[in-house]
Amino acid sequence: MTLSKHRGMRTLAASVCAVLGTLVFAVSAMGANHPKGEYAPFAECPLARPTITDCVLSVSNGGFFQIGKKNVPLVNPVTLQGGFEGEGAGIKFYGAESGNTLSKTPQPVPGGLLGITAPTWWPKSIQNWFNNLINEGFTGVNATVEIAGPTKGLTNIKLSTENLIEEKGTALGLPAKIHLENGILGSSCYIGSDSSPVQINFTSGTDGKLKGNAGAFSANPSFTILTFSGGKLVNNSFAAPTVNGCGGIFSFLINPLVNEIIGLPAAAGTNSAALEGSIKDANAEATRASE
Repeated sequence: MTLSKHRGMRTLAASVCAVLGTLVFAVSAMGANHPKGEYAPFAECPLARPTITDCVLSVSNGGFFQIGKKNVPLVNPVTLQGGFEGEGAGIKFYGAESGNTLSKTPQPVPGGLLGITAPTWWPKSIQNWFNNLINEGFTGVNATVEIAGPTKGLTNIKLSTENLIEEKGTALGLPAKIHLENGILGSSCYIGSDSSPVQINFTSGTDGKLKGNAGAFSANPSFTILTFSGGKLVNNSFAAPTVNGCGGIFSFLINPLVNEIIGLPAAAGTNSAALEGSIKDANAEATRASE
């Protein structure tokens, strides 16, 4: 090969690398959201999808999940985020840009595996000390509610803003799987699965013995961010199946033990859940314009 040809090949290679680098940068830029100002909290909204009309951000900083014999309070905030298109019964919910649609926030199960808790007549400070010892020990269990099915792109989450406001029907339909973790259970212990989720249809109205509410409504001056604060979504009618995958290779021994301790399967009407916090809805066009 002559020197001129060799130089020509190097020039061509450098040009190709430069073009590829530019394309990679452009694709990366397209996939990154950087809304500013009051729209900054909606950075995970799937804005790259042009049909998205609304961005959603919900933070639950209170509530509980009661399944079988176990009641797990939400002591750590849980975030639900994404965006949707359509309206009424035709709403389609798309997951967060990163796939972190529902934050995987562990909640300590009071009493752990053994169900031991401090007597309620003890002083509060001593109760907390005792319960922390149990929860942090080998029998302590963390429970994490996760989305069953896809968490990025089109999800199986149901959303109805009309039902939320009117306090009737399903406001948020959450296909869930509950992840139980500790040194005994391992990392693959679940109640529910992607193919057979625990379907929890939350309402801002009344379900069984539980009563919810939409919360207090407010909006920014341009009416492009709507907020429902102090609301409560409830469900008192979902069913929970038996656990699976607990204890790894010893699951044939551990699964029945955990089912007995928790009280699974638990029929519809014997379980309940509540989410307390805020829901924000931002206009997607205004969110894009802020970038």
